[in-house]
This record gives sequence, C-alpha cells and structure tokens, in this order.
Amino acid sequence: MATARRRIDIHEGKAAVKAWLEAAQSPSDAPLPRAALATAVRYSLEEVTARAPGNSVEVRVPPFGVTQCVEGPRHTRGTPPNVIECDAATWLGMVTGQVAWADAVAAGKVAASGLRADLSSLLPL
Repeated sequence: MATARRRIDIHEGKAAVKAWLEAAQSPSDAPLPRAALATAVRYSLEEVTARAPGNSVEVRVPPFGVTQCVEGPRHTRGTPPNVIECDAATWLGMVTGQVAWADAVAAGKVAASGLRADLSSLLPL
C-alpha cells in the first residue's frame, strides 16, 4: 500500500498541534489563529492516515479537512458506510489525549456511523 502523501510539513504540523494544546490549556481567552487551527487539524488527519492507511473510514473535521483511513473495503461513491465527524476542538482534544474517544462519543461531540467507525485504538496520536 502506498504511503500517505503529506501536504503539511511535519515540523509545522507538530508546532501547530502544540500551539493548539497550549492555547486550550491557557487561562487566557485568546483564540488560536484560524490558519494555525487549520494546520493542526490537517496535519493530524494526515497523521491518522499515515498510521492507519486505507479507505474504509472517512474522518471529517469541517471546515478544515477530511481523510480516508483504516484498512478494509474500499469506498468509491456516495456517502461512505463508515463516517466519523466532529468539530476541530473535539478532534484535536482526542488527538492530544485531552478528550477520550468514548467520552466524546457519549457526549454527542462525535458522530460515528458504521461498523469500522471507531478510532479509539488510534487516538491519542
């Protein structure tokens, strides 16, 4: 299987995730710039794909990105049978270990449909 093509420089991506984590843990109300948030999300989606290549699960973090990952039946048309969708803060919380997969799903912060729509074994990164 081919390796995932990266669009975000690894060092830039790690720095963006670190900046998000610092902003999330900071008592100040200064939001992370949108460009840094987008970079953190896109980098982490690329990282999930690199760690679990495949096309059986689609992970959506609107409006910043989408990826297909996890080995299994390939999806080619229409809505895939295994879809995970959440907002950027929830996604990055799970990526960094600040939010547990099961807690996010139970709280309704993650919409997960399909038999393979469970990333608990891959998160946190």
